Amino acid sequence: MRSRPYRPIRRWARTLILPVLVAALVAGGGTAAQAAAEDTEPPSAPGAITVVGATANTVELTWTPSTDNVGVLEYHVSQIFTDVAMLHRTPTNRIVLGGMLPSRTYTFGVWALDAAGNRSTAPPSLRYTMPPGDSQPPSAPTSLAVTGVGETTVALRWNPSTDNVVLAWYEVLAIAPDGSGSVVGRVFLMPPVHPSTAFTVAGLSPRTGYRFAVRAVDEAGNSSALSNQVAVTTGPVSACTAHVQRRGAEVWITVRNVGATTVDGWTLTWKMPDSQRIAAIWNARLVSHTGGVVTAGNLHWNPVIAPGATVTIGYVASGYAAPSGFALNGQICQPG
Repeated sequence: MRSRPYRPIRRWARTLILPVLVAALVAGGGTAAQAAAEDTEPPSAPGAITVVGATANTVELTWTPSTDNVGVLEYHVSQIFTDVAMLHRTPTNRIVLGGMLPSRTYTFGVWALDAAGNRSTAPPSLRYTMPPGDSQPPSAPTSLAVTGVGETTVALRWNPSTDNVVLAWYEVLAIAPDGSGSVVGRVFLMPPVHPSTAFTVAGLSPRTGYRFAVRAVDEAGNSSALSNQVAVTTGPVSACTAHVQRRGAEVWITVRNVGATTVDGWTLTWKMPDSQRIAAIWNARLVSHTGGVVTAGNLHWNPVIAPGATVTIGYVASGYAAPSGFALNGQICQPG
């Protein structure tokens, strides 16, 4: 006997909606329910649910029949996958359910009802994974791109894959120099998770190069080919801040050590056109000015910059281009 499915309802139907639907279905019997109104004894619980046959898209269930003091009218069979439930009914202790999808795991339950609307208890539910019937992998994700870079994080985004049945999740892989990949994150697509094609990889090392790729996996476990690979270098740990102040012809640079360790001996570099020559410098010694980069070093009395402390140097140059791109001992300084 093939089922007559009702429209899908959500997961909380397991405890609330399914019993209400059962009562409503029986109430719809009208005269049959009224005629048996004096019957208050529910049927016995059906026997254990058993799968007696299955294809990739159908499953046949049976159970030991219930007994009743008047007579069993029908059985109600619940079919649940993730947060979607279907309720079926059959007058016998056997039912064939169609429209199933390969490799999905469904949960089935069954109740007996009599003409008066008395409902039995249910035997333990049955979880059953459909036979595989999907050997086609999803298409590969495309246009993988880096959308954000931090010191220990990289944000990624890509265009979605397609599949002949149902996509299950995306896997984000870190690609090693030898070409092998290791999964560093998964984006699940099945309800009730909102589908997404973005992921932020965390726990990375600062100032380190990485390569990433993404692949799609369907419900049957088929994996797509890898997406395009992206190469990215995480940001540096901030070691310092640099603040520039102009006082007439003088330029003053204040550098603060924002790291956790004391700096003992330092060089400070910044960008400035070679045509703008430094005529005088104080609180530091001019080491070089070439290739558009100025390098200055500490004097004998100011080599130490404790965490949180500052050092200020000044200079006069032949032009007025603002200095930029400061680095303390090779560590980039953020604007301060």
